[in-house]
Order: sequence, then structure tokens, then C-alpha cells
Amino acid sequence: MDHQGRDISQAGESVELTYRPARGDVLAGFRVRDRVRRLHVLRGAVMTLFAGFGLLLLVAPGGPPAGNVLLCALIVLFVWAVPHVQAHHVMRVVGWQGEYRATVTGAGVTAATEHATLTVRWSLLRGYRETRDHVVLLSRDPGILCLEVLPKRGLAAPDDLDRLRDILDRNLRRL
Repeated sequence: MDHQGRDISQAGESVELTYRPARGDVLAGFRVRDRVRRLHVLRGAVMTLFAGFGLLLLVAPGGPPAGNVLLCALIVLFVWAVPHVQAHHVMRVVGWQGEYRATVTGAGVTAATEHATLTVRWSLLRGYRETRDHVVLLSRDPGILCLEVLPKRGLAAPDDLDRLRDILDRNLRRL
């Protein structure tokens, strides 16, 4: 729902999640962001192109230039590894902070650890996407540099997921 930057508050309604961030959570967030930005298509095309080029070099008459085949394999590996390396770096920043307590209300999302508290209002976010194990909130900036990953394992009760979806649907659009 578009509320043109105004925060809409639903008194008393909130959903709490308690979790310890994992590398898989961050990677799931990056995968969602890449799908929304359609980067997975570009990544797949580059990997396919270089894998195909490497295979052509292998079957070329006169024997393959080993350096070129190795370079193609390294490029494919590098392109595949980019989101994994990014997730590793994010985990170095957030992993040491321990347990997260996220509260989703009509005003936004507040994530708190023993060391910091961050509140994100709905006006900062463009929408959300739900995966099997996560709910990923994506920022409005063109590159979607900021995202918030809410692991479903952090919900206290099964019916909390429906309440979370209700709050999100009132304040954000599903992407």
C-alpha cells in the first residue's frame, strides 16, 4: 500500500522475532535482492557464456590453451561466488552482535541487539518478498543497498506469520 512517505500506525499490534543471524539469512536476502533487480539473469548469462567458451576451447583442434580454459573456469567461479563473499562480509559485521530481537509494528521495524537498536520506518522501504524461510524487506534506493531479513524461525508461534503478513501487506507492497 502506498502511503506516500507517511507512517501508518496500528496501535498495539506487533510481531516479535528473536533470532541469531546466520550466513544463510544474509545470502537469502541477497538472492531476493538480485531477483528483484534481475541480476540473477545477468549472472547466469555471464556464467553460461564463459562456461561455454571454456568448453569450446577444450574441444578446439590443436589442443586447448590451458591458461585460457583455467581463466574461463575462474571467471565462472568468481561470478558464482560474489553473493557468497558478500554474505561472509556482512556476517563479519552483524554476527558478533549476538541475538537479534526484531519488532514489526504499524510504524516500521525495530531490530535490537545488546549493542545497538535500529528502527526502519515503512517510508524507507519499497516492498517485501517472502521466501520459504525468510521475509526480506527491500529499501527504496535504486540499487537496493539496504535490506532487512526476517528469518521465520525467529517467530514465537505459527500464527505470528499470518500477523506479520497482515502488518506488511498494510504498509508495503509484495514484490
